[in-house]
Amino acid sequence: MTNVNLKELRELRELAPPAAMPPRDIRAPRRPLLSFLVRLDTLRVVARVVMLVAIDAAAISAAIYTALWIKAATIAPAARPYVGSQTADYAPLACLVAMLLFARSGLYRERAQRPGLSKVGSSLFQATLVILVYALIEGHHFRSYYVFYASLAFAVVYVGVLRWGFERLSGWVLRAAGFRRRALLVGRPGHVERVAEALRDSSEIEPFGYVLIGDQGERAGNGFHAHRLRDFGSFEAIDRHLDSVEELLLCDPEFPSEQAVELVERCHQAGVRVKVAPSTLEILMDRVEFVPGQALPLFELRPPVFEGVDFVVKRLFDLVVAASLVVVLSPLMAAIALAIKLTSRGPILYRSMRPGIGGRPFPCLKFRTMVEGAEDLQDLLEEENEKDGAIFKIRDDPRVTPLGRVLRRWSLDELPQLFNVLRGEMSLVGPRPLPMRDYLRLEQWHRKRYLVLPGITGLWQVSGRSELDFDELVRLDFLYLERWSVWLDLAILIRTVPAVLRARGAW
Repeated sequence: MTNVNLKELRELRELAPPAAMPPRDIRAPRRPLLSFLVRLDTLRVVARVVMLVAIDAAAISAAIYTALWIKAATIAPAARPYVGSQTADYAPLACLVAMLLFARSGLYRERAQRPGLSKVGSSLFQATLVILVYALIEGHHFRSYYVFYASLAFAVVYVGVLRWGFERLSGWVLRAAGFRRRALLVGRPGHVERVAEALRDSSEIEPFGYVLIGDQGERAGNGFHAHRLRDFGSFEAIDRHLDSVEELLLCDPEFPSEQAVELVERCHQAGVRVKVAPSTLEILMDRVEFVPGQALPLFELRPPVFEGVDFVVKRLFDLVVAASLVVVLSPLMAAIALAIKLTSRGPILYRSMRPGIGGRPFPCLKFRTMVEGAEDLQDLLEEENEKDGAIFKIRDDPRVTPLGRVLRRWSLDELPQLFNVLRGEMSLVGPRPLPMRDYLRLEQWHRKRYLVLPGITGLWQVSGRSELDFDELVRLDFLYLERWSVWLDLAILIRTVPAVLRARGAW
């Protein structure tokens, strides 16, 4: 090398063939400037965080103001002019603590990774405790702690509503601007089709193409429909198409593990993210408990029952909310009862014997929506059933009265079940109780849903209602059992309102 001068080195380098660029690993850091110029990721992240912080600050400040104003209006009217200044004193600390806990909980992450209302509620609860402890340490004395729990209640509502509005508006903007990540779906035909349908309205992910595993006979036998997706051919040819997508979704819970490991590595080498649609087993893994001292590492799946403190918390939540709803909705229920009495013959309430917790039957109360003696006519209509599995549903059931159609469309016929909740036979949120006819047709694995009290509403009602097939509905019940918290119950109750107003799948 000592005899080769600098000029010769440059000539040799220019004549040499270019070295093959190593494949980009998705785990490798990107150059910030290039990322900003090409995809404007930095700008979008800053805009997202700033808007969410502003929304949270406004909601928390409004919650404190509302709590103080109600206290002044009911106890000390002379203090009303000072509500604004008091809010200005309390809000900065509350907002700072809440935002730090929100950031710790991932509530400022990108849309696909942001948790929902349950995490918002738990973070606000923690923030309230931190501020209360700080105030007590500082020597503040309170005649009551109303301002803390009232501000917490209003903050959960305000933050939840404003964030829901932000999600809807930003989702619409992202769809309009074309900010959707193309995804390649891999799995057997039925699984790919269900995931493609579920992502139809996603503002983040655009199902772009698919690769089916299994033989051609299985594809034909399933009556697979591509839904305008591109057929990317065989599993072995996936590498040729990875440059046209940003994500790969494994849609099949029985995807071969060796192929999955290989595929994940190939995708990461190409800079493509990999996501997995959860199976029932992956849902169950949320409550595994390691069992030490075994020759083979074992994990125990604990039964998903509400007991001890969980049961007390859930029962108190049910009693307080159900009693409040009975008081607020009693004029509406009286009007419905009168309308039923005036428009059709028969009782106002219909007592449907349904299996409850542990399969024990109880009289599930509903406003009567069918003609008198409708149960005796059901055997004649079995051939008209439009649902698979255990459920009996007819879109235009001839037994339903005109008023009953209105009540069913807006789920008003379910309101008497609030009394079932007060009697301890049902919960506000939980798996829906099925009629005895449907219960007797359940498979054994379906009956796990009867380990807890049935509910007035649940994940069924906020995830498509009658548009989903029965097995999908049961899996939603399993998901609820594994992920239960008071905040999840609250989130489902809040999401039930728009689900009922949309009346999608209510028939």
